[in-house]
Amino acid sequence: MSVTIFHNPRCSKSRATLALLTERGLEPTIIEYLKQPPDVETIRTILTSSGLPPMAHVRTGEDEFRASGLSADETDVAVIAAAIAAAPRLLERPVVVVGDQARIGRPPENVLELL
Repeated sequence: MSVTIFHNPRCSKSRATLALLTERGLEPTIIEYLKQPPDVETIRTILTSSGLPPMAHVRTGEDEFRASGLSADETDVAVIAAAIAAAPRLLERPVVVVGDQARIGRPPENVLELL
């Protein structure tokens, strides 16, 4: 099983989600998205494969959110993906991708649905 985690090692939820995966014997591909920002297409895929509204993937409390021009009721996946690509700190973390599905690890146990 191929598992990828979009990870921020400074985030406690991200660290807990990574630990949850490794405790289950998985060796996920770790993408530190602030160092290796995903491209717009990857972000679009994440936004559309989680089963959540696209804005659920946006950290609205960040300064970058206010600077992005996004509104909390934005629904256009292309607009949201472009904003996250321009300011990766906007991506709600962590995100785990397995196959064609993604989950946000808040709480970390959410990702167990994918396993």
